[in-house]
Amino acid sequence: MRPPALDARLVVRRGAFALDIAVTAAPGEVVALLGPNGAGKTTALRALAGLEPLADGGRLLVDGADLSRHAVERRPIGVVFQDYLLFAHLSALDNVAFGPRCRGVSKHAARREAAGWLERVGLAELAEARPRRLSGGQAQRVALARALAARPRLLLLDEPLAALDAHTRLTVRAELRRHLAAFDGAAVLVTHDPLDAMVLADRLVVVEDGAVVQEGAPAEVARRPRTDYVARLVGLNLYRGTAAGGTVRVGGAGGVALAAAGEEPVTGEVFVAFSPGAVALFRSRPDGSPRNVWPAVVSGFERHGDLVRVHLDGALPAMADITAPALADLDLEPGRRLWASVKAAETRAYPA
Repeated sequence: MRPPALDARLVVRRGAFALDIAVTAAPGEVVALLGPNGAGKTTALRALAGLEPLADGGRLLVDGADLSRHAVERRPIGVVFQDYLLFAHLSALDNVAFGPRCRGVSKHAARREAAGWLERVGLAELAEARPRRLSGGQAQRVALARALAARPRLLLLDEPLAALDAHTRLTVRAELRRHLAAFDGAAVLVTHDPLDAMVLADRLVVVEDGAVVQEGAPAEVARRPRTDYVARLVGLNLYRGTAAGGTVRVGGAGGVALAAAGEEPVTGEVFVAFSPGAVALFRSRPDGSPRNVWPAVVSGFERHGDLVRVHLDGALPAMADITAPALADLDLEPGRRLWASVKAAETRAYPA
């Protein structure tokens, strides 16, 4: 049976911070590491690259081989750094040729191979350009070609799109997805951007405080977040409570009523979630029969795409997405008291 392309347990201890996470990947699989600042993502990437020593209990196997026995420069690992770190004194061609040269390929053969990689990433006409002449998107593609030209079995990408403007990011993200789909080794991506992770990765690993708190396919993580960080990342209101009789008791906020026929019957400790777009706001308590109604206080608001995201404090803190005209009609400002409601059919509960 073919071993995983990547089988790692990353154990790093530095001062008061401790990282202990397992990261695995099948051949051709892209894994994204997500988490808030200080969670340990960059430390994990450095440990995978061999730039951070593993503590006792750590391991790093690539295609079944223990890389901890190899010098860093001899490991079959390619890295695309956040700032790309191209060699300023070398042309794009010679930057890419650096990978084959490190494998012992002759200078002429390395340049020929590098030319092929620049052709693949659409930069053949810029082969002789120095990094200072390249745009952000072009530099990113040269950095990726340089990493792939080394024929790595593990490809590491550290916030590879962070330095790009929004328009360039859209184009380069699509190109990067195409190149990653053609890579038959393991790829690990570190990013703060949920869209990058959802588009580029086959599986998400969410890290908080040096530990894995959730992992799975992007659609599953987005549908069933398990921490406040993940809920914010995918834009959901999330609460933990106790379910019984079609209601989830959440702290001191009373009950959140669920749809009469949910995805599955839930009892005991559960998460309950609903989208900000499902939250309706009113100046006075609404008439009719909405099953979830509670008083709230506006703590702030911000533009969110074409809508306005309103942040609510109270017994059930929440986010609500409303239109700009609705913001004016409600005369909202920080400190304004109002009523919020969510239809039971808009809520979703699942085991904690």
